[in-house]
Amino acid sequence: MRRALVILMFIIFYIAGTAFSVNILNTEKLPVDIKKQTIALLKKQILNQAKWAMKQEPVTITASSSPRSAGGKHDFFSEADYFWPDPKNPDGPYINRDGLTNPDNFVEHRKAMIRFSKIIGALASAYKITGNESYVMHAVKHFQAWFINPETLMNPNLLFAQAVKGRFTGRNYGIIDTIHLMEVAQGALVMENAKAFDKSVSIGIKKWFASYTLWLNTSKPGIQEKTVKNNHATCWAMQVASFAKLCKDEPMLDSLRISYKTILLPKQMGIDGSFPLEMARTKPYGYSIFNLDAMVMLCQILSIPSDDLWNFKTADGKSIRKGLDFLYPFIAEKNKWPLKADVMYWENWPVAQPFLIVGAVQFNQHEWYSTWEKLDHAPQVEEVIRNLPVRNPLIWL
Repeated sequence: MRRALVILMFIIFYIAGTAFSVNILNTEKLPVDIKKQTIALLKKQILNQAKWAMKQEPVTITASSSPRSAGGKHDFFSEADYFWPDPKNPDGPYINRDGLTNPDNFVEHRKAMIRFSKIIGALASAYKITGNESYVMHAVKHFQAWFINPETLMNPNLLFAQAVKGRFTGRNYGIIDTIHLMEVAQGALVMENAKAFDKSVSIGIKKWFASYTLWLNTSKPGIQEKTVKNNHATCWAMQVASFAKLCKDEPMLDSLRISYKTILLPKQMGIDGSFPLEMARTKPYGYSIFNLDAMVMLCQILSIPSDDLWNFKTADGKSIRKGLDFLYPFIAEKNKWPLKADVMYWENWPVAQPFLIVGAVQFNQHEWYSTWEKLDHAPQVEEVIRNLPVRNPLIWL
């Protein structure tokens, strides 16, 4: 009996010792700091982009105009991408061709805004990794032109965005165009404590974004866009979250957290982690990627220790992690995508999607990071850039 007890104790101690040694082995293999890896990977590209940005003079929407705009010099104007002349009535109202972009539409204001976003994103990224305030000084010139200078500023509304000839002088769907101000707002947040960042400029920027956020929440187009059922509502919330964070608007941020948990996630995500409304479009792959990017960025912007959206789950198990787990296999191996190819730009997706890098950092998923690392970090296709508002991940991490 005593011998059996000794043997049993030996086995218990052996198993415990083995488990302990395995635990020691695992703790010795500490996870690599993904943020440091990202800096090392992107540093050269960031500094090259910042070098380009330092040579750029401000160009706002006042530099171009369209006779089809119902707005004035300071009003942003764009035309709906998927509307075309009617072959049966060439001079009449445009007709919809979902997923097919009309290359003849006026998009100069959108291009100017994307250029602005690229400049500020590059300068803020370079400042973050070098501390060189010359980047901040140059960024201030662009901030002043867009938000403060009465001759060149943009009015803080989107009344005339994504107009349709013969039908609408502007539509709520055009609000999605200002997702490209997200990295402008985040860039201002990154640089605001630099000595070179003039306080009056900081106040002017925040005043502009506060005015625009109020318009987004109180105007008829803003309210309409907020309540759309697909990616438009996600992008409305994503950009408002970015602007509210810059302005330190805590009540707005709290309301967006509630909206994410009670409306956006539960009503847009399927039980399997997909987005059924995006999957039903003529570009299901691109729209699924786009909406997941937006939801991930919402979690990144809004999550706080007392309200962690990253680990939030609905009663039926929907979560941002489920969305990432659903789509990632089709990013890693696109040929496994179960639906038909997108009607346009199928070959141009995916690129270095923000949901991969931000999700990799949050969930310590090195496989996601490795996939992101191999993808295109400087896409040139306009349609891809239009649907990729976060191109400078370092300013968000």
